[in-house]
Amino acid sequence: RILIVCFSDMLKIVRGLPLLSALRLRFPHAELAWLAEESNTPLLNRLLTLDRLIIVKEHCLDSWHGIMQLRNRLQNFAPDVTIDLQNKFGSALAAWISGAKVRIGFGGKEGQKIGKWLNNNLIIPDAEHIIEQNMQLLQPFGIYGSSISFDLFECEMDRYSAQKILDRSGLHGNFVIVCVGADLESKLWREERYAGLTKYLFEQWNLPSLVVWSNDNEHKIAERIVNNSDSSAILAPQMTLNEFAATARLSTLVLGTDSTMLHTAAAIGTRCCGLFGTVNATKNAPYGEKNRIIQKLLSTHNTKKNIKTHMDAIDVQSVCNTCDEMLAEIIEPPKMKITPKKTAKKAA
Repeated sequence: RILIVCFSDMLKIVRGLPLLSALRLRFPHAELAWLAEESNTPLLNRLLTLDRLIIVKEHCLDSWHGIMQLRNRLQNFAPDVTIDLQNKFGSALAAWISGAKVRIGFGGKEGQKIGKWLNNNLIIPDAEHIIEQNMQLLQPFGIYGSSISFDLFECEMDRYSAQKILDRSGLHGNFVIVCVGADLESKLWREERYAGLTKYLFEQWNLPSLVVWSNDNEHKIAERIVNNSDSSAILAPQMTLNEFAATARLSTLVLGTDSTMLHTAAAIGTRCCGLFGTVNATKNAPYGEKNRIIQKLLSTHNTKKNIKTHMDAIDVQSVCNTCDEMLAEIIEPPKMKITPKKTAKKAA
């Protein structure tokens, strides 16, 4: 029995899926379980490679009662081995109270000061990308250099929901998805630049943009982008992560900042273009050779106070040029430029 511990970070969960796939391939008869908070389980619910999903409430480790409750549930599963993907004190504690004799986690700079005392089989990663670093946690099993596969399953219900979203949005054929959200404000790109990009993609490639969001603040940002896009962009309805994944499968290109949606799109094989500020783009880029990243780090003394300056250094033309390169590999540019509806009315 193997328990993967990563419960309060959806982005880390997405990046940990290849580790689960490699375990299932190597140990087809092992019982594989994943510990996750309820809000972070949508993709995990679809995994055919997972035998058991142990769902906990948010902040379950904040009280002694919660810790003992979780201890009883985990010891009822009785894992032989735990793998701490989240790399935090809470995840290391959950692995420790499970009673597993072998508790694998990160050592070195990647390991936490307290977590290293709770995990007893520490791996010091030397891979460049974070997903490949996660895969190095499989070394105690004798698994080295395993291929990266996310094995995300698309059910018929998600496929139907995605098609319904596109039908209501009037999207048929090629289109671009723009992910405006990010987990930190410093990762956001300016709204007017997104609007300028959607205009360019529509005029030069005849590609409308579907602007997606995941919370109220992102919804407001998405609305303003669409309102300033001269009808080149369409506001997406609220959708689950599974519905987004199914919609992204049908898109031509997904563009956005370092976010769960961007990495989910990369995980299902859609071409992605990621905009990065101060985050290490080489380590955290959407995984896959066909994906691109844009990062313009500055060395000025004031960027520590205003780290969003790095995102501001990414100009619209640079993103347009990268999109041109990516789109030229898969579709032919239209023979004549398309004029957005609003612009056409003004000209008339």
